[in-house]
Amino acid sequence: MIARGLLLCFCLILLTLTAPAQSRRRAQLTTPQNNGPVPVVSAPQIRLLESMVFNSSLLNRQVKYSVYLPPDYYISNRRYPVVYLLHGLGDNETGWVQFGEADRIADEGIKSGELPAMIMIMPNAGITWYVNDFENKVRYEDMFVQELVPHIDSMFRTRTQREYRAISGLSMGGFGSLTLAMHHPELFSSCAALSAAVRTDEAIASMPDERYNTVFAPIFSGPVKGQERLTLTWKRNSPLVLARSAPANDLTQVRWYIDCGDDDALTVGNAMLHIALLDRKIPHEYRARDGAHTWSYWRTGLPDALKFIGTGFHR
Repeated sequence: MIARGLLLCFCLILLTLTAPAQSRRRAQLTTPQNNGPVPVVSAPQIRLLESMVFNSSLLNRQVKYSVYLPPDYYISNRRYPVVYLLHGLGDNETGWVQFGEADRIADEGIKSGELPAMIMIMPNAGITWYVNDFENKVRYEDMFVQELVPHIDSMFRTRTQREYRAISGLSMGGFGSLTLAMHHPELFSSCAALSAAVRTDEAIASMPDERYNTVFAPIFSGPVKGQERLTLTWKRNSPLVLARSAPANDLTQVRWYIDCGDDDALTVGNAMLHIALLDRKIPHEYRARDGAHTWSYWRTGLPDALKFIGTGFHR
């Protein structure tokens, strides 16, 4: 009897203790909980900045450019080498990403270890050929060197020494990359030109008027014919002329990579550029792969061009 009484008392005590706990549990299940801060998950940082703008005093207008940042840019405080990637005729600052998949190619190369982490800058040049025009009214080259490069170095964590700055491009951008590197070996350590729009003097002089007056005349000469097209502006900016006449000491400061498809109409000019560099014993790499003047050629060529550039960023 005593044991039964003690057991009954214990059960009553247990019921007394658990009832409030059960009530509290029911209240928690039916009442909105506001007992702590709502966790905040930060948005991923954007690594592809398209159509950024800066104000150019030399051009008296805004200049657009796109930026690729490497995967670890926002989680480090290091500085990065930079590649200026130039578009072709009729394109703009978005072409290398939209059609060339440059951001994907760089991401894959960096993650696999085939490429060093790098920043890529893709400026819009319109149809300037990346040079100062013959009237010195549209001074794109001056803007590039005096304004764009310093602007990029001030806005992003770049390594500012020339050994960590390179330039590349396709077609008109290949022409621009060669010309800018030949004019400014103090700025660029490597140049990788894909299907560069390199033409001989003879090709320029004999070009049909409609083509010449639309594409070249506004920059190099105005609407003239034949030998009159071979102006000082043309000769000053022709990669073929520069390869034959620029000081050898300037040319040897830059690592050169030339790649043009064997079915490309520009393959003759690129082959002659290769020969001109050979004649002067200027070290360079030359490729003539199977292909034409197409985005598929440039997409497949960009990985090796960036590897060539990236090798120069190492010590």
